Amino acid sequence: MAEGGDWGGDAVTSTSKKQKGGKLTQVGKVFKRLWPGTSSKKDGENTGTTTEKQSGIESGTSMECEAAEEEREQCQSRGQGIGDVVHGPGTDPSGEIHHDRDPSNNESSSLIQGADLTPTFSELLTHWNDYQLFQLTKFYRERLKQAIEEGVESLGLMMRRQGCFSEREHGSVAELVVKGNRRDSSTLFLSLVMEKGNRPRRVMWESFVKMQNELPKLDKILKEIQELGPDPQEYMNITRGLTELPSHMEDVQQKHKETLRAQTETLSVNTILMNEKVKDFQLLDRYAELTIISTVRDRTLVEHELLARGRDHEEWREECLRGKLEKIRTDQLFHSCFSRSNSRSGSPTSVVGVPGSSASVAGVPGIGKTTMVQKIVHDWATGKIYQHFQFVFSFKFRDLNTINCRVTLRELILEQYPYFKNVLGEVWKNPEGLLFIFDGLDEFKGRIDFADSRRDTEPRHQCPDPEWWCEVSDIVYSLIQHKLLPGCSVLVTTRPTALHLLEKAEISVRAEILGFVGEERKEYFTRYFEDQSVATAVFKHVKENEILYTMSYNPSYCWILVLTLGPFFTQTHRDPQRVPKTITQLYCYFIYNILKNHGREIESLREVLLRLGQMAFTGVAEKKIVFTDGDLIKYNLQPSQFLSGFLMELLEREDSARSVVYTFPHLTIQEFVAALAQLLTVDPGNIVKFLSEAHSTTDGRFEVFLRFVAGLSSPRAAWILEEFLGPFPNETICRVIDWVKEEVQRQIRNAGSEYGQRRLLNTMHYLFESQNPVLAQQTLGSVETLSFRGLGLTPIDCAVLSHVIRLCDTIKRLDLWNCRIQCEGLQRLGPALHKCQDLRLGGNDLGDSGVKLVSAALRNPDCKIQTLGLERVGLTDSGAEDLVSALSTNHTVTELYLSGNKLGDSGVKLVSAALRNPDCKIQTLGLERVGLTDSGAEDLVSALSTNHTVTELYLSG
Repeated sequence: MAEGGDWGGDAVTSTSKKQKGGKLTQVGKVFKRLWPGTSSKKDGENTGTTTEKQSGIESGTSMECEAAEEEREQCQSRGQGIGDVVHGPGTDPSGEIHHDRDPSNNESSSLIQGADLTPTFSELLTHWNDYQLFQLTKFYRERLKQAIEEGVESLGLMMRRQGCFSEREHGSVAELVVKGNRRDSSTLFLSLVMEKGNRPRRVMWESFVKMQNELPKLDKILKEIQELGPDPQEYMNITRGLTELPSHMEDVQQKHKETLRAQTETLSVNTILMNEKVKDFQLLDRYAELTIISTVRDRTLVEHELLARGRDHEEWREECLRGKLEKIRTDQLFHSCFSRSNSRSGSPTSVVGVPGSSASVAGVPGIGKTTMVQKIVHDWATGKIYQHFQFVFSFKFRDLNTINCRVTLRELILEQYPYFKNVLGEVWKNPEGLLFIFDGLDEFKGRIDFADSRRDTEPRHQCPDPEWWCEVSDIVYSLIQHKLLPGCSVLVTTRPTALHLLEKAEISVRAEILGFVGEERKEYFTRYFEDQSVATAVFKHVKENEILYTMSYNPSYCWILVLTLGPFFTQTHRDPQRVPKTITQLYCYFIYNILKNHGREIESLREVLLRLGQMAFTGVAEKKIVFTDGDLIKYNLQPSQFLSGFLMELLEREDSARSVVYTFPHLTIQEFVAALAQLLTVDPGNIVKFLSEAHSTTDGRFEVFLRFVAGLSSPRAAWILEEFLGPFPNETICRVIDWVKEEVQRQIRNAGSEYGQRRLLNTMHYLFESQNPVLAQQTLGSVETLSFRGLGLTPIDCAVLSHVIRLCDTIKRLDLWNCRIQCEGLQRLGPALHKCQDLRLGGNDLGDSGVKLVSAALRNPDCKIQTLGLERVGLTDSGAEDLVSALSTNHTVTELYLSGNKLGDSGVKLVSAALRNPDCKIQTLGLERVGLTDSGAEDLVSALSTNHTVTELYLSG
């Protein structure tokens, strides 16, 4: 019998069973809301206990255990709380569970007796005994680490003032914050509190109440606990019973885990550059953690998915840093705390909701959804997560597409796992112990409309029983909506473009994979290359190239990077100038390597590639990424080793006799091959009309395709492919260049609106990909002002702007007010900033580090900046020191706007020192709302008395 989680107290047992043999209904309801993801006592990360891996900071493990035992004994001696521990809150010795929130219950808590009023958290806090509070802290400890990060210094100070922290302890917490290690600081904070006993723990929770309005994640936790009511022990102790299995079922479970472990322990990776088509690696050796957030964007997708997500990626990262969004681990996908949907009754999910829950995880192509599912299944099979589920069944929608007849859930399972044949009847009896995973909803050909009410009334659409014969879509629908095996849990993955299908579904948790953030990118390269010097060199090149680096949040894109760039850093005598710097150059080398390694077996290589490109273009135009044997026949393509270099077989099960379907390894590969084919085949006389029609679409489907066409017009990018494809048609290339020139000029004239600005920025990406300095100068030669005021810009956009400005000496004014640019984006702009006479960067969260980059531009001997707008950029007195130092050597700036920054008197005094410099040229100075007091004003007046250049001064607030 599997053990429950290690909560420090006895788990609740009960004799109250469902009639059909299922587990406690109330247990299922509560359990699905709060189960932390594992019952493994060695995996403290998931149960809220401290692990040995954390011993560097959390050295108080043994002390906490002793404290728990001591507190339990104290509760026994006082006669309070011990009944709750043995029998479980809300139960009597018989094991019967009572509902504390039922007004008819005579034992209902006095806090809410006779009414539906929810007690405040402070009221709950006064009614909890010390042991309950200790258990509550343990239960929420992992989430609290993240929740209090942004306010840990204030919490530490509160504990110090209450006499709970010594000066040294408070200093240790504060020091980690100063060093930028907020997570370590919050970890240390909680460890110190857990070591100290009852009063500090209570003071900590009281401090949480005071801080909850300032910390969104903490506020979320407190409101969740408040909703659960006065007996938190009920939700933390109910762990035993759901994983109990008869001995013969344990044998089947063990067989199932062994099967799944064998199926998921290796990760197949396409190599392309090597003789072997696919190479297998151990999953744990190659799996790099992804960042998943507990939200999805709700606006309409209006542009290319990869680029749109790249843009959102930067916004999400910013929001995560500000504490607005909460990361979610794969073992938390069925936590109620991340629930954002409503139950069928229209009220938020609660303890009286339907047991079991459904979760969705969205992500763009190649972001790692399928690999994440593989890791989840592997971790369950090896006992790491979700041990409250007795059985996990995983399906891919692309496999389900091949089923063209009515089928039962029983048949679906037995086809993959025949050893369940004699026990499925017993498996159905405990639906709370089942997890169904469906991967790739966007690939499903069947129709699943959760907004269609007829599914609930028409018998032909219903699937009330696992033995019921129906369509696959009816089975999936009924599982997600809790109409089939109510109490089971379901996980669905999909591309964002198919999320609308789940809008009306009973989805409790809706998450999205962000991909790689920060050091996670580097980890991918480190894991891929055995030679760490090569890994370091390749990643260094990617990181220094803003275009390649920004898109490397996507694992599949990283795969393309390592395959293509690896040879440049493993072979000697390579020309560093040949290393790809644009996306088009990168894909030219990628395709070249396929042609070189797989092209020998085929005679008419060029014709085959062009036919493949025509199929790819049709897919781009129709938003189609999955192709069938029928599509190959239509374009006269035969499965071959050569074709396998471009297309992946989606149906991977070796025992399947069903037809195979195909996809390009990455959407951008499909778009590149499509662009290549169109450039080489479209009649030169029709190319301009063709490009204009593609550019006129507003949903972004041709955005990257057109960038590739513009990029392929550059000889530097396309030359390497001529070895296999012959020379590119010169007339077509010239007409593409003319089209790009005319399109950029047209967008310059229409750049008055935000839509026009976005279109102009997109055409500038064409200029960047073409790497044609003459074209850029001819196109923008008469442009003096570039304004993207209020338009969100990513680092990749900033890199494109920098490229354009460096090529064109005519651009004098650059207005990037409130473009959500942060330090990383400004780094990309850095090389071009000094060329602008009027530079407006206000309203962006640059911080002191970003302003230092501006200071570097001011120090450039060729600096032309005359007007510098840095209003509301997060500048402090510390950053002002470097800015003033740069101004002391700069003799071009005549207008300086610093309003809305927290300079204080010390910062203004630094500015005053710059005004005293005899070489100061500043004529207009903006210092509104900078925290100036009388003391700082006196120093400013003194400086102005000796300054003879300032004619305008703005002061207020």
